[in-house]
Amino acid sequence: MKSIKIKTATWALAIAASAMLFQACATATKTQKGAVIGSAAGGTIGAIIGKKAGNTAVGAILGGAIGGTAGALIGRKMDRQAEEIKQTVPNAEVIREGEGIIVKFDSGILFDVNQTALKPAARTNIENLATSLKNNPETIVTIVGHTDATGTDDYNQKLSERRAAAVKSYAVAQGISSSRLNTQGRGESEPIDDNTTEDGRAKNRRVEIVIVANEKMKEEAKSAQ
Repeated sequence: MKSIKIKTATWALAIAASAMLFQACATATKTQKGAVIGSAAGGTIGAIIGKKAGNTAVGAILGGAIGGTAGALIGRKMDRQAEEIKQTVPNAEVIREGEGIIVKFDSGILFDVNQTALKPAARTNIENLATSLKNNPETIVTIVGHTDATGTDDYNQKLSERRAAAVKSYAVAQGISSSRLNTQGRGESEPIDDNTTEDGRAKNRRVEIVIVANEKMKEEAKSAQ
């Protein structure tokens, strides 16, 4: 039943994204059409079909997208920040999608089993990520905690919330404004792999950090068209 619900939500997002894409293309110039198709079809929809990240992370990028030429300008800024993060944050998977970035950590890199205290190496990773966030201040961040399906729904939900909060707390301690950071715990509800295998469960235990443009960056991109 859980698998069916996740697949249904995933395809619903895909359909919604496709609708947005074609609606934008109906009124856009050729340049804008290229930008929309390149970023939306090649990026966000690719993430949905590829199941690289949970629906919450993908939705955060889709929900903040403005598309068109302005969206393409934001995408170029995100390209540069993604490369910076790849170079400075070890043990993180950096996914460039649409007008945003997803930085994904396996929970085992950040936390011991069933714990919410960050490991020493995890603190270094977050310190380096915080440096990139300081270098790119016109962004907002959503931190999403996930677990595997071992244990009860209630326990997993609370564990995912506490882990996301721990990452936020340490980022704030590094000088990132709390107002830029939002946290969500999704428990076991958004698996990206098979919970019946150890390898799949390990992939599902993760923290996703989603970086998107704030309103200032969006307005600057619109005015630069």
